[in-house]
Amino acid sequence: MKYMWSIGKKMLYISFYSIPFFGYPQYTEVINSNRPGESQSAFSVGKNVIQAEMGITHEQNQHFIKNTDSKLLGVDFALRYGLFFEQLELFVEGAYFNDKTVFQNPIPEVTETKTDFTKLIAGAKFLIYDPFKNPDKNKPNLYSWKANNSFRWRNLIPAISLYAGAHFTLSDNAFFPKDPMVSPKVMLASQSHITPSWVMVFNLGYDKIGSDFPEWNYILTITHALRNPKWSLFTEYQGVSSERYKDALIRAGTAYLWSKDMQLDLSIGTNFKDTPSKIFGSIGISYRLDYHKDSFTVKGKSNEKAIRKAQRKNKRKNKRRKKKDF
Repeated sequence: MKYMWSIGKKMLYISFYSIPFFGYPQYTEVINSNRPGESQSAFSVGKNVIQAEMGITHEQNQHFIKNTDSKLLGVDFALRYGLFFEQLELFVEGAYFNDKTVFQNPIPEVTETKTDFTKLIAGAKFLIYDPFKNPDKNKPNLYSWKANNSFRWRNLIPAISLYAGAHFTLSDNAFFPKDPMVSPKVMLASQSHITPSWVMVFNLGYDKIGSDFPEWNYILTITHALRNPKWSLFTEYQGVSSERYKDALIRAGTAYLWSKDMQLDLSIGTNFKDTPSKIFGSIGISYRLDYHKDSFTVKGKSNEKAIRKAQRKNKRKNKRRKKKDF
């Protein structure tokens, strides 16, 4: 019995610390970050939680037709805030890069440098379907490690959220001079918990709507929590398709839970073509300010109401007992 109880406690420990990498639907006791990949979790950070995510990226591109060699260094960032409901999240995300490109055809070589935002988006995300909403159906089995870790078909049913925002392109943008100042972006984000240690996230988005170069974008991310639940690994495949740019990219990396409010991450990636070929790496940090307050429900009533009702009931019982004593 002691052996089975120790397994149960270990499973609860793993489930608790795996939350930041899997993003369970309700508020979580530890940080839930979208880093280090590019995909968006279906779940929000939680009501009254302010979260900042930032990374430094270095990228090297070689274009074998144009005969250019580019080196980019920049920062990407996201600011997320849970407002009004657990399901709703407001966000601002962006990336600011310096690009130094050497044109090797001319003699002598010509160097061009440009610095600007490559991305600046503001919007909202809302969870519209949550298969984990009923906690009674998702309790860990304290007596069976196999039951908690085996694959079940129902685990493929994803949580689904809708993402809507807009790109903001400042005037005379060095990277996208012909883009409109504002262009909408919409996306569908899904998330399936295949087992407690394996999670799949899929994003399908339509970007820069109304511009000369609207863009389809899809991302598939697989995340795995290690036996030490503070560590996780991820791999990711991204496809981009527009009149201006088509590509397929892969990424892989790791994340480490430094504390319940801070996560560190590292990732590398490449693409599958030579017009241009890309190699890139990123290191980042995520940190949150947690002002969340729990609001559990008991049979459809808030926890506070249920407690007050129980207290009134106990007072009435005590009064009746006192009368009997007299």
